[in-house]
Amino acid sequence: MNGYSNDGRLTERFLKYVSYWTTSDEESGTVPSSARQLELARHLEEEFKAIGLSEVRMDDYGYVYGFIPASEGCGDAPCIGFIAHMDTSPDAPGKDIEPEIIEYKGGDIQQKHGVISAVDFPFLGKYKGQRLIITGGDTLLGADDKAGIAEIVSAAEYLIEHPEIKHGRIAVGITPDEEIGCGADHFDIKGFGAEFAYTVDGGALGELEYENFNAAAGRIDIKGLNIHPGSAKNKMKNAVLIAAELVSMLPAEQTPAHTEGYEGFFHIQEINGDETSARVKLLIRDHDMDKFNAKKAFLRSVSELLNSKYGEGTVSCGIKDSYYNMKEKILPVMFVVERAEKAMRDSGVVPVTVPIRGGTDGARLSYEGLPCPNLSTGGENFHSVKEFVSLDAMEKMVEVIVRIAEKA
Repeated sequence: MNGYSNDGRLTERFLKYVSYWTTSDEESGTVPSSARQLELARHLEEEFKAIGLSEVRMDDYGYVYGFIPASEGCGDAPCIGFIAHMDTSPDAPGKDIEPEIIEYKGGDIQQKHGVISAVDFPFLGKYKGQRLIITGGDTLLGADDKAGIAEIVSAAEYLIEHPEIKHGRIAVGITPDEEIGCGADHFDIKGFGAEFAYTVDGGALGELEYENFNAAAGRIDIKGLNIHPGSAKNKMKNAVLIAAELVSMLPAEQTPAHTEGYEGFFHIQEINGDETSARVKLLIRDHDMDKFNAKKAFLRSVSELLNSKYGEGTVSCGIKDSYYNMKEKILPVMFVVERAEKAMRDSGVVPVTVPIRGGTDGARLSYEGLPCPNLSTGGENFHSVKEFVSLDAMEKMVEVIVRIAEKA
């Protein structure tokens, strides 16, 4: 392969995908969590068929699968999977996205409703001269992970159109609800049939990840007692104030804004309530399992301390594990990472192995028997109205995926 040439299809494909409103909803209790994800899923099902994928199907949960049969004489090559997710994060608005393609010439990037500051985001300099797709400034873009979908589908299309490239069976899977930690819940690993796979769900070009946070979600429910403030002395238990007290007891230095690399954190997502009842929702993250368990134990101890102060049953602490660090499952099969590193180098991309300060469907799937490190997409500032993606990087990632798929 002498490089991937974007004849407009990759760009058109990505812009089509981001036109779909696919924000996931962790409160819904349905699968997928938002019915609007099914609209994109149906589109992908038809597109898979149109470009020539075989055995295409969308299941009742909105997962979409398709396959490329092994090239003649390559039936002994391993089946390799490529996975991306269709939902976008609820952390920023995801409806009525206004994408714009610019040629970045340096400095600040002006958006229709904002600005991406070169001071706030000094890494912008490396994108000088590249074509970027930005948002209007009041929504996210959806490159997380529609860039990944576009790259996988474009690579699959390229392989089908170039039968001279020899490869084993290729499996493609698109999931819903990754952003709320549920993308692997109903993934059909057996039907997917891959010996190993890659999620294409990372950031800047060259990132290659096989370590991620151990993750849990916490929900603290607080029962108060409301008394008329004129006669409340020694009687009122203000649930909102107890919630604030609980948050103040968490280590101030262990928040996302004060941590990096392998450092874990507590992330307060939501506080709501009144004098009678309140709720605190938070995330717990750490790469190290012992530190992860210690963080969960600390949160429980804080809850118990407040119960001893305000009365048993005042504070209820619920913690649910979401996923674990995939490193343990990848280390025994490091050839999967090495294959991706070689594909990147052969495409002129310098691989950079970094720990994920988050998680992917691949973390869960790795623990369920499908080794699944994570590849870059070329996007930046995910979950933000400052999100953007490099078209130049997307083209490179199509090439990388094709080279991974190619029989060694």
